[in-house]
Amino acid sequence: MGRPGRRAVGRFMPSLMKEEQIDLAIANAENAAGGMGVDLKSAGELFGAGVHVLTSGNHIWKKKEIFPYLEAKPNLIRPANYPQGAPGKGWCEWQNQSGLTALIVNIQGRVFMPNHVDDPFRCADAILKEHGRHSPVVIVDVHAEATSEKNALGWYLDGRASVVYGTHTHVQTADERILPNGTAYITDLGLCGAFDSVIGMEKEIVINGFISQLPRKFEVAQDNVVLQGIIVDVDERSGKARSVKRLRLHADSVPGS
Repeated sequence: MGRPGRRAVGRFMPSLMKEEQIDLAIANAENAAGGMGVDLKSAGELFGAGVHVLTSGNHIWKKKEIFPYLEAKPNLIRPANYPQGAPGKGWCEWQNQSGLTALIVNIQGRVFMPNHVDDPFRCADAILKEHGRHSPVVIVDVHAEATSEKNALGWYLDGRASVVYGTHTHVQTADERILPNGTAYITDLGLCGAFDSVIGMEKEIVINGFISQLPRKFEVAQDNVVLQGIIVDVDERSGKARSVKRLRLHADSVPGS
C-alpha cells in the first residue's frame, strides 16, 4: 500500500527469505503506487526487494504506463478472467535456477466488485487444464470483496491448488488452514502498509467521508507500518501444502508516502 508498504517489503524481505528459506515470494502489487495501481517504479522496487512474481486486481489498470509492461513482463500478472484482449496474462509459469517450478494464477471475484469479469470458477478450471502440467505447485490469488466467494473458491480448488489466498480487502483474516485435500487457504493476506489506518488510507479522511457523504481524496497512511502475509511449506513433488502460518511484522519507522 504505497511507499510505506514498498519500504516495508524492502526492509524485511531479504532477511525473511534467508531465515525462512523461501524459494518463491509473491506479492499483490495493485496498490503499490500511491495507494492505487502499480507503475514501473513501484514494480521495480518490489522485484528489487526479492519478490519473484507480482499479482494484481481491479486497480491494475489505473496507471496507463503499466499496459505495455504487462505484455513485456511475464512475472507481473493481472486477473485472468478479464475479457479477451486485455493486456498481459492471468498466470505465470515460474521456474528458478534450481529447477523449482510453480504455476501462479490470478483471478478476480464478481460479488460486489466494480468490473464485469468472467466466471472465476470456470476460468480457474480452464487455466489448470491448459497449464497445470507445468508444475504440481499451483498458487492462486483470489482478488475479491466477498469472503464467501473467496471461501467457496478455496473449497472448489482444494486438492487442485497448493495455496489459495484472498486479496483486495486489506484486512488480514485469522482463518489460515490446510483444507482436507492439501490446499493451504486464507481469506485475506492483509496489507503491507500502515496498520493504523482504514485499509491503508488516512483514517480521518475516510471517517469524515463516511460522515459527510461528500467526495474526498484519499491519502496513503503512514503510521505503524506492517508487512503481512503467509508463509506456506509445499511438497514440490505432490503439490500438497505441509504447513501455513500467518505473518505480521511491524516496522518501527518506515517514512514516506
